[in-house]
Amino acid sequence: MKKKGIKIILATLLFLIALIVNFNNEWINQAIYILSYIIVGLEIVRKAIRNITRGKVFDENFLMTVATIGAFGIGEFPEAVAVMLFYQVGELFQSYAVDKSRKSISSLMDIRPDFANVEREGKIQKVDPEEVKIGEIIVVKPGEKVPLDGQLVEGKSSLDTKALTGESLPRELTKGEEVLSGCINLNGVIKIEVTKEYGESTVSKILDLVENASSKKSKSENFISKFARYYTPIVVIIALILAIVPPLIDKSATFSEWLYRALSFLVVSCPCALVISIPLSFFGGIGGASKRGILIKGSNYLEQLASTEIIVFDKTGTLTEGVFEVQKIKAMDMSEEELLKMVAYSENYSNHPIAVSVKKAYHKEIDDKQIIKTEELSGLGIASKIGKRDVLVGNEKLMEEKQIQFTQCDEIGTVLYVAIEGKYVGYLVIADKIKEDAINTIKTLKENHIKQTIMLTGDRKKVGESVANKLGLDKVYTELLPDGKVEKVESLRKEKSKKGKLAFVGDGINDAPVLAISDVGIAMGGLGADSAIEAADVVLMTDELSKIVEAIHLAKKTMRIVKENIVFAILIKVLVLVLSTLGLSTMWEAVFADVGVSIIAIINALRVLRVK
Repeated sequence: MKKKGIKIILATLLFLIALIVNFNNEWINQAIYILSYIIVGLEIVRKAIRNITRGKVFDENFLMTVATIGAFGIGEFPEAVAVMLFYQVGELFQSYAVDKSRKSISSLMDIRPDFANVEREGKIQKVDPEEVKIGEIIVVKPGEKVPLDGQLVEGKSSLDTKALTGESLPRELTKGEEVLSGCINLNGVIKIEVTKEYGESTVSKILDLVENASSKKSKSENFISKFARYYTPIVVIIALILAIVPPLIDKSATFSEWLYRALSFLVVSCPCALVISIPLSFFGGIGGASKRGILIKGSNYLEQLASTEIIVFDKTGTLTEGVFEVQKIKAMDMSEEELLKMVAYSENYSNHPIAVSVKKAYHKEIDDKQIIKTEELSGLGIASKIGKRDVLVGNEKLMEEKQIQFTQCDEIGTVLYVAIEGKYVGYLVIADKIKEDAINTIKTLKENHIKQTIMLTGDRKKVGESVANKLGLDKVYTELLPDGKVEKVESLRKEKSKKGKLAFVGDGINDAPVLAISDVGIAMGGLGADSAIEAADVVLMTDELSKIVEAIHLAKKTMRIVKENIVFAILIKVLVLVLSTLGLSTMWEAVFADVGVSIIAIINALRVLRVK
């Protein structure tokens, strides 16, 4: 860009000297014009010749070369240089715009780790992250990037996850927690046990997604490529007819006048405004999304997101946290804390998610000496002796089998009934928690003209319908196996309009087939399964549902800019093409219709990078 900028400045100075200074010798002026042209246009002429030898005749380089050399041929030296100057200014703007778009995406590349500090034989060795094996211990100092995925085994720190997830607030890290590669360690020295090799790590997969994002073209981009392929030879033929036929038919028409019109026609006809600005708009859209922690794997998915009519959600881990929590404690003849303690002690030796949630809610340390015995009653619950008291914790069937009178609970979730010394003392309700932003996301999606919001779940009908009602979803389908989800999505696709799209949002291994068959598959990237992330077209790095609204908004903004550029470029070009044919415009208007329109379209395309 610097080199191109210097060439333009030098050529412009020579052009102005030739234009303003009168040397009383036409040859000197013409020589300065030609020198200016060589500085700024030689590269384009070379490209045109090289492309012709490779069979790529009708491109913008060819049009610019023919138009400018033709202008020299009819003695229009200033206009020949001006056309090439303006064209190169347009190219400079394009280079700047592409560079800006690439930098917004390249900010993600900052997460690429340069090295890993590995503990080997009691020493710290600085090695390439690709050389580190699973199970090895890596040391990450303050200010360093986490090079590989793993589990924190020593130390305590805060992590800057901005480059990875878009989150501005640091994430506190404690022993035993999962650590994702690409984050920056802010304070203490930490030791991490590596759980994934570099090729399978989060940072490696994100970089791969971003680097390949622009390889999949949207329909708009494909249309422009095909349009340019057929359009350019047609306008060259029209220009030839315009230069040759009128002087042959009308004897009063001069060849130089009609050649000038044909050359102006050629300059205007160059489709570079469309060829440059459309891919640039999509590239900017992908870059803008990546700033917000939304990875879109290709411009075709950006286009499909903008046309989404139906959004189908998985439940567990997508609309809900996927983590069981004690939602309610109802105690009788004892305190809630005492009831929770009895259940926590009874569940102490169990690793079941429900048992883990009870122990987590209890918070305090469990004294094993107080647990005299525990017996698991298959399909019923647990019978235990805590201190001197016999405790029963389980479902309705357990209470009925032990002939204990109890009050049935109608709460949604897993209900643990508790009896001490044969007397019913209360219950605990354990349920999956709905994500904080889920209700607002569904509401906002409906406000943004999403026709249907639907939930698919393998959970029981009662639980599924309760979650759907709380969220305000349009439909819910429960008790589905993975193949049942695929069948349901295939039938739902028939309900959308011809141009409408269906998006599926999921996070688990069982969601991968549905993500793959949907028009747009959206995966939760933070806690989602690797298979789901790979099968998806869009990855939300923060697991926030509100990012879906942002992604759709950004996609619609991108498509709006694309359409604006297409309509604007075609209208101006058609207008000036007609004026050029009638001889009512000079090559200056032709230059504006080509380079000017390109610059305006590029500036408009850059708007998509402004993410609020």
